[in-house]
Amino acid sequence: MNTKKEKMAGMVEQWRGQGGDPHYLGYFDCFNRGLFYEAHDVLEQLWLQDRQGPNGSFYKGLIQLAGAFVHLQKDRLRPAAALFKLAGANFKNYPPQHEQLNLHELGDLIARWLAELEKSGFNTNPLTAAHRPKIVLLT
Repeated sequence: MNTKKEKMAGMVEQWRGQGGDPHYLGYFDCFNRGLFYEAHDVLEQLWLQDRQGPNGSFYKGLIQLAGAFVHLQKDRLRPAAALFKLAGANFKNYPPQHEQLNLHELGDLIARWLAELEKSGFNTNPLTAAHRPKIVLLT
């Protein structure tokens, strides 16, 4: 097993038996710690299994959302904006609450970050250590 696979397995394993798919729960843990690339990788395993299934677009949207923040971490502001838009579009066909996630609030999060990028004319990166997104699952 290579180092990347070991790292991803470790991030997933801690969520086994916690009341949900460990890849899904691991995504939010990584995302909320600012580990956006890792969040993308952790959820990708679940998406690959359900690409054509009922949650395929949902998982794809979450992966794109994490990818948007990876772009922000690398100061690629326009590609981040493009992924924000794609992520939002992937959530459109799901109910307001899906998989313990409030998609209305998630849409607001996407709109706020996109608005900050557009307001600055893509000249200012809104992502800082003090200004990071958080996504809370519904209980």
